[in-house]
Amino acid sequence: MSPVNETHANVEELSVSDLSGALKRTVEERFGHVRVRGEISGYRGPHSSGHAYFALKDEGAKIDAVIWKGVFAKLKFKPQEGMQVVATGKITTYAGKSSYQIVIEALEPQGEGALMLLLEERRRRLAAEGLFDVARKRPLPFLPGVIGVVTSPTGAVIRDIIHRLGERFARHVLVWPVRVQGETCAAEVAAAIHGFNALPPGGLVPRPDLIIVARGGGSLEDLLGFSEEIVVRAAAQSQIPLISAVGHETDTTLIDFAADLRAPTPSAAAERAVPVRLDQMALLRGLDQRRLNGVVRLRQQARTALRALERALPDVDRLMAERRQRLDRAGERLRAGLGQAIAAKRLALGRFSPRLATQSPHVRLALAKERTAAAGTRALRALREHQRRQHEQLKVAGQALQKALAARLGLQRERQVAARRNLQQRSAQLRRAWHEHHTARRQQLAGLAALMRSLDHHQVLNRGFALVRRADGKLVNAAAMAPPGTLLAIEVAQGSIAARVERPAAVPVRAAPATQDNKPQGQLF
Repeated sequence: MSPVNETHANVEELSVSDLSGALKRTVEERFGHVRVRGEISGYRGPHSSGHAYFALKDEGAKIDAVIWKGVFAKLKFKPQEGMQVVATGKITTYAGKSSYQIVIEALEPQGEGALMLLLEERRRRLAAEGLFDVARKRPLPFLPGVIGVVTSPTGAVIRDIIHRLGERFARHVLVWPVRVQGETCAAEVAAAIHGFNALPPGGLVPRPDLIIVARGGGSLEDLLGFSEEIVVRAAAQSQIPLISAVGHETDTTLIDFAADLRAPTPSAAAERAVPVRLDQMALLRGLDQRRLNGVVRLRQQARTALRALERALPDVDRLMAERRQRLDRAGERLRAGLGQAIAAKRLALGRFSPRLATQSPHVRLALAKERTAAAGTRALRALREHQRRQHEQLKVAGQALQKALAARLGLQRERQVAARRNLQQRSAQLRRAWHEHHTARRQQLAGLAALMRSLDHHQVLNRGFALVRRADGKLVNAAAMAPPGTLLAIEVAQGSIAARVERPAAVPVRAAPATQDNKPQGQLF
């Protein structure tokens, strides 16, 4: 064996995996964290797994790069093909390809110019969608009742806004605290805008009438969260008018284009949100004074017109003189005519006296009582017959209902509880209906009974009349029915009196009118 071969034979034998691992450890220990400047090449967007794979290159070299899914989601801006960037990460090897690569942990554009190009490209793309159109912008309310402010609760911005609102026109301020810088800034600002819009009107937390998104000044990188697409879309979709007040007057973010109004500073946003209270009070006083002046002028004009009309009116005494004379003549004619009318009425009354005598109230009252008694009897019979028929119908209906219920229980046992409840309800309704009907009939019967009592002959006896009967019980309604020697029973209001006829009556009594059956009818008078 040659010396060369003997030398190689003394070298430790390694497997491919061992060698790859040794190279990986050497590279990672030698370089560790690095910052690499280069141009993004071969970027096609994130993989289906969520990781992003591309390369960084310059004029003389190229290195593979990978961004894991969790890091990619936290990047302030997304990589784009051909962008000059500065990547911070770890150098490692990939054994599957026998290559080395950088695992990127942070990525930022190379210089401010690159970031401006990124923002300009994003602005053009969102503008092409119409998110910045003037027609989409809503007018601000003149005097919002509640103002929602999206900003940091610990910074000077919220104190400036509240102080400025207090100087001009104090309003209810509702603060949604967010981070105004860092990785979660954009997501928190967008969530705050959506959250204010999601509040229901009249709820426990008042819904703002105006939203102010505010932040103090800072570098372009510090304000980058307010140029993220999620924030721009949230501002464009807001149903509540929105004022953007991010940075100083020279700072520009993409939310400024989507907002309904851009304010140069947070204090200026407060000034645009509400008017000056003292100015409005002065305006109201001026309008009120103009109203009072107008009322005074109208009253003066009306007074002048009234005086002109008053001069055109004729003299009152001349107008009334002729009418007074006519009234006097009419009074004289009225007195003469009144005497003549009284004499004519007196003559006519004398002609009608015999006819009035034939229409005696006593006769008509007796006839009315007879008709009332007959009607009461017929009504009572009809009521009893109606109650009997109703009771029979109700009984038949109850029997039919019980039969139907028994049949349904046999066929539908699964509905037993519901059917029983329905039967109970129907029975209750039936009982209530019967009770109401019975009560109504009882009241009607009581009224008829009261009417019959009022027409009872005993009521007539109480007024001093008497009912005369013979010993055989027949009613004596004519003198011829009681010849001398007849025994009589005279019924009065408080008992009866026995009497005997000694002599015939000297004055004849007019016979009572016959009934419809041509039978003599007794009378009480």
